[in-house]
Amino acid sequence: MVKVQELDSNDCAAMARACACLGFRKASRSVTQLYDQFLSPVGLRSTQLVVLLGAQVLGSSNLRQLADELAMDRSTLTRNLKPLILQRLLRTVPNKGRGRSKSIEVTPRGQDKLRAAAPLWQQAQDSLRERLGSDRLSRVLGDLAVVTDSVRKSQT
Repeated sequence: MVKVQELDSNDCAAMARACACLGFRKASRSVTQLYDQFLSPVGLRSTQLVVLLGAQVLGSSNLRQLADELAMDRSTLTRNLKPLILQRLLRTVPNKGRGRSKSIEVTPRGQDKLRAAAPLWQQAQDSLRERLGSDRLSRVLGDLAVVTDSVRKSQT
């Protein structure tokens, strides 16, 4: 155990090497940059594609449902929704009889954008598969699902 008063650069280097959070964040940023490069011709960032996909998979859903699906907090999701709504790729629709509650839906324009992005997404997937190998990519995706599920269960 490292004493805080004695924390030096070697201690910090050891912490960084062992830090799951740092490892996940570096991997996430690297993969995000790869997908962003492939998706740029359709004017989408990978973060936007993920939100569109989640909304399409869920159909008409509220903010909480979509945030849960994407493992995002609501404020982050709200920030990510704004440009998609401004581009008319998503829309909010009042829920009848539910006060101020609104549903989030993919618009026809958003569905067109998803269709345009699909082959570029496939190219990004293929590129990552080539770099990692099919078996490793499958293992990583499975392991990530386990990590996500176990961390989310411990938070409830």
